Amino acid sequence: MADLGSEQTSLTITQGAAQIVNNQSPSISPDSPGALQTNEPQTKADKIKLALEKLKEAKVTKLVIKVMMDDGSSKTLMVDGRHTVREVLDTLFEKTHCDRSVDWSLCESNPELQIERGFEDHEHLVEPLSAWTRDTENKIFFVSRPEKYALFKDPQIFYMWKKDTKFLSEIKAQAKELLLKENFQGPSLIVPDLEGVLYLKEDGKKAWKRRYFLLRASGIYYVPKGKTKSSSDLVCFVHFENVNIYATTDYKQKYRAPTDFCFILKHPRIQKESEYIKFLCCDDEHTLALWLSSIRVAKYGTKLYKNYQEAVKRASGLPSTLHLSSLLASTRPTPSTANQAKASSHLPQTSQQPVPAAPTSIDKEYLPEPPPDFIPPPPPGHGSC
Repeated sequence: MADLGSEQTSLTITQGAAQIVNNQSPSISPDSPGALQTNEPQTKADKIKLALEKLKEAKVTKLVIKVMMDDGSSKTLMVDGRHTVREVLDTLFEKTHCDRSVDWSLCESNPELQIERGFEDHEHLVEPLSAWTRDTENKIFFVSRPEKYALFKDPQIFYMWKKDTKFLSEIKAQAKELLLKENFQGPSLIVPDLEGVLYLKEDGKKAWKRRYFLLRASGIYYVPKGKTKSSSDLVCFVHFENVNIYATTDYKQKYRAPTDFCFILKHPRIQKESEYIKFLCCDDEHTLALWLSSIRVAKYGTKLYKNYQEAVKRASGLPSTLHLSSLLASTRPTPSTANQAKASSHLPQTSQQPVPAAPTSIDKEYLPEPPPDFIPPPPPGHGSC
């Protein structure tokens, strides 16, 4: 494991990819919400408060990240345990002058497992990076992914997936808004009632078996052979609390999957082959997209919808609900707002190439990383959950 104590760990991002390289100690910007007050404490209570703030600040893990772009140039930025992915994206926008489309994402890839996952905007970036091993070849990419918020752009595709394509394509904007309101702004979140046949790779076996799976808010369930879809007959396949969902690459060759439209579910600390990884395979790309987005809704709930709303605000230039303070470690001065607007006007509105940059800060409670020797328990393979 990388040593991520109170020291600051450097990451290198090559063409948008991050790797841990060494330990440094860059300072925090005095304008940061997490910066300590320099005023001399006047009372005993003030001194105690200042001491507690210093103690809290010393515990925050800090990462220095170097961003390399396609043209070979680089920018450096610093993130700490309080920074969200949303803030890092905002800094990348400022540094590269690219459009602020809601499609831009930070994604991690694991070459050994041939998987990738888009970080959610509300995640604290340091947390998933701290799960990487010292000798990792994992990378982070800054890319445009239209599928990131596809569920909120066209909710009818996911909530009315049983309807035919022609019907879904004729849904009006007003009906889409109504779907979002019913499913995300009601008394409780409604998860897409997705179900269907998927291929399951059983633990330790090469064969893939067809099973009928159903998505629920708590996890994925399947119908045992000879049973019905009634709740009493369903068997829990996996819960969502301690796992993330990852898209895969070339699993037809790697694991002899029926198709290349596969995904896995695993604990974030599992970085190599493991019996605790759950493999599923879909018949086609459309089915894969349905499951990937719907599982994210089941796992993150309304947080995902709030992420989308915040991304839309920023893309449209509306004031954000978050206060941002730059923590740039780059030596290059930040361009003025006028120059940024002028530069961005020459960029295409829909770009599929990664165009990187540097982070910002929000004062949040420090979230301690899980113990390095944590071994996730296997989700029950049999019996109801």
